[in-house]
Amino acid sequence: MKKPVQTTSQAHPWHGITPGEEAPSIVTAYIEIVPTDAVKYELDKESGILKLDRPQRFSSQCPTLYGFIPQTYCDELVAKRCAERTGRKDIQGDRDPIDICVLTEKVISNGNLLVRAVPIGGFRMVDGNEADDKIIAVLESDLVYGELQHIAQLPRALLDRLKHYFLTYKQIPGEGKRSVEIAEVYDQPEALEVIKRSMKDYERLYGTKANMTESRSRPARKARTRARAS
Repeated sequence: MKKPVQTTSQAHPWHGITPGEEAPSIVTAYIEIVPTDAVKYELDKESGILKLDRPQRFSSQCPTLYGFIPQTYCDELVAKRCAERTGRKDIQGDRDPIDICVLTEKVISNGNLLVRAVPIGGFRMVDGNEADDKIIAVLESDLVYGELQHIAQLPRALLDRLKHYFLTYKQIPGEGKRSVEIAEVYDQPEALEVIKRSMKDYERLYGTKANMTESRSRPARKARTRARAS
């Protein structure tokens, strides 16, 4: 039996946990919010603690588990891929870890946990001029969704529900309309490419595991506060 690694403190969910030995085919996902959440939670980048951001002002709840893939970053390489696929020249990364939706038949009551997930596709979202990809994945070994390998295998109604959520969750009544679009719905091979690029973007900014101790001390200085889905 493999002896567990002993630590004196909890690992930072973004910097202290790897995407997984089998990434990008199977990834570790840190879950921030679940479909029943009536308030918005997000990771505090500096402390690594899940914090309450705000109560839901309007009826908008993500239909899946939602969080991010550790040690990923949406920056130059992800933005370049978005520009190549959309034909837009002004794209930049949103400077956040890559977002992931995880489908499961199980009811999970709260976030702040890790799951193993299998990417099957994604949305190439563009928020203003920022790449904001959403990876769509299934919970590994899930009895209902676990055998899916392609985004086309998802029920159409569920895919439409996810699209509606991401196109509307940042729109606030009474405020100006935000320019948010899903420029492309892509399959598993492209999802794996986006994840690989986000892992490289992370390494370019924060380094590899060899200098992770130093990099874990500077997330707040290198990335904006996450404006995450609710």
